[in-house]
Amino acid sequence: MSKLIDGKAFADRLCATLAEEVVTLKKDNQLSPCIAVVLVGEDPASATYVGAKVKRCEQLGIDSRSHHLDVTTSEEELLSLIEQLNNDPEVHGILVQLPVPKQINGDAVINAINPDKDVDGFHISNAGALAVGQNNMVPCTPLGSLMLLQDELGDLSGMNAVVVGRSNIVGKPMAALLLQQSCTVTIAHSRTKDLPAVCREADILVAAVGIPHFIQADWVKPGATVIDVGINRIKDEATGKNRLVGDVDYSAAAEVAGAITPVPGGVGPMTIACLMYNTVAAAKNQAGIA
Repeated sequence: MSKLIDGKAFADRLCATLAEEVVTLKKDNQLSPCIAVVLVGEDPASATYVGAKVKRCEQLGIDSRSHHLDVTTSEEELLSLIEQLNNDPEVHGILVQLPVPKQINGDAVINAINPDKDVDGFHISNAGALAVGQNNMVPCTPLGSLMLLQDELGDLSGMNAVVVGRSNIVGKPMAALLLQQSCTVTIAHSRTKDLPAVCREADILVAAVGIPHFIQADWVKPGATVIDVGINRIKDEATGKNRLVGDVDYSAAAEVAGAITPVPGGVGPMTIACLMYNTVAAAKNQAGIA
């Protein structure tokens, strides 16, 4: 049985450190990190995510401002709000919860955010900076995944890493971060030939495809470290209730892998913790604090 990588425990430790830093910033620099969270519509999953983020802010002493807009909000109205937040010196981070309603262009919204306040790390300027190794704001899920890998494995240089999934939110930035750590990186996707064979070459296997139990145990190299980014809701046949599962067939893969993240309790808590990390970093950057 492989070692379980406890993302919740790591996230709690990271947040405890950040909470101490926030106290110091308030006391020594009169700086109170602040994030504005914007939710458009009534999507239940989005509302749950926003609630979890606001709760973490409260725990860390980070100020949060919630803006809950009606589902009929126009793109122009949302962009106007973003401009106000960009110009507000007391707001250090801006997060617009995705997805947005169909009448709004998500890319236009992301790229309207000041890159220095883009604590999600999705702005095209931040994506470009990451691609050339000049990190500013790094997407939270890949950043959290990297932290877990470094905590588990230490130096990653020379390792073969396979990232299954090529999204702008996880797959591509994850690959860029692993390249920065001198891994040999392969990005696999739906058109990859003989995907199981590609996965079996990985010392580090990152699953980010959004398909329940997509990665099978016999795709995993014995002793590999598996990071499961997937969060999928399926109906439990035994109870009839919904439950969360990852992109990896966890119970079977755990018999093969050297270490593996569970779902829930793996990457998910790290995503929110890294949002807090980015918010504190953004506040310090904007105040000129090293």
